[in-house]
Amino acid sequence: LVQLVESGGGSVQAGGSLRLSCAASQLTNGNCMGWFRQAPGKEREGVAAMYTGNIIRDSSHYADSVKGRFTVSRDNDKNTLYLQMNNLKPEDTAIYYCAQFDNVCGRTWFDSSRYMYWGQGTQVTVSS
Repeated sequence: LVQLVESGGGSVQAGGSLRLSCAASQLTNGNCMGWFRQAPGKEREGVAAMYTGNIIRDSSHYADSVKGRFTVSRDNDKNTLYLQMNNLKPEDTAIYYCAQFDNVCGRTWFDSSRYMYWGQGTQVTVSS
């Protein structure tokens, strides 16, 4: 059983930055690690994903809404996935979740039904 624990959420003003962390009980080669978010009254959406294996084309994926502003990375020694969020906008306000499944991310990395393990979420609030 994989356990995921997010941290790093908070409240910032527009234009600010936050770095989210996802501590995994295990982080092995061959997992797709994703970040999702859900705003009040909206469906959960994929934000970014990273494959922990060695397929360059599958190394990272981003939603169009965050490209150029968010960066996903990992520290294998710490079993931790990160999401660096820069130039935050009020529309980025949501609960952010970390998730994992045991396969390549692929073109449907944003499909939440593929993910087997989920964290409890961390709140990000961006004020204008």
